[in-house]
Amino acid sequence: MFIHRISGFSSASSDEIRIFASNSYFIMKVLITGTSQGIGKAIAELFLENGHVVVGIDRNDASLVHEHYSHIVCDVRGELPEVADVEVLINNAGTQNEDDIDINLKALIRVTEKYGVQPGIKSILNIGSASGHTGSEFPEYCASKGGVIAYTKNVALRVAKYGAVCNSLDPGGVLTPLNDCVVDDPALWTEIMEQTPLKRWATPREIASWAYFLTVENRFCTGQSIIVDGGESINSKFVWPE
Repeated sequence: MFIHRISGFSSASSDEIRIFASNSYFIMKVLITGTSQGIGKAIAELFLENGHVVVGIDRNDASLVHEHYSHIVCDVRGELPEVADVEVLINNAGTQNEDDIDINLKALIRVTEKYGVQPGIKSILNIGSASGHTGSEFPEYCASKGGVIAYTKNVALRVAKYGAVCNSLDPGGVLTPLNDCVVDDPALWTEIMEQTPLKRWATPREIASWAYFLTVENRFCTGQSIIVDGGESINSKFVWPE
């Protein structure tokens, strides 16, 4: 069911309009892992607000109630449920210092191979981390997120034949319950802000907006890892004689 709005196409050919219409702003079935809190919940809420049908997978009970939302309690390391006709897949489930390689990378691969690499897919988004680029985190966490960057490129090549895109969205600091231990510590928070040019962290809603753009509106950027970290990863000090 199309709900797109086409504007600015007075000089476009009928083929150009048809390509645009077939690629954007229509109701889709979206599968998101890790929807009970934080970034995953915010992404699910944004898709629901825009009329999409969302299936959430989380090892915790649902924290969302919506007529177009269904929730499956499942650990992504275990047996995965049958979910048919997935058009958008967002791998958000993740952890720190708890089987990071198994959850953040191996489970993400299993989920993607089951639901994402198939003819009906239109978009795949892996929620990575700026730490996968900088190495500035716990060792296994960095390794797991670095693996996500490489795997994203692998999947992008394989789903291109379906006209689908696959990218990773790699946030820096986000105001989620997982990060309360540093957000609520004045000394640590001051130190973190010294490393962050924009002097704040992202909200889950901001990350959700990026996720929505990359999976719904974007039809041509693929195989890329988008860092959204307030400038922390570029905050290197140039040293040179005066």
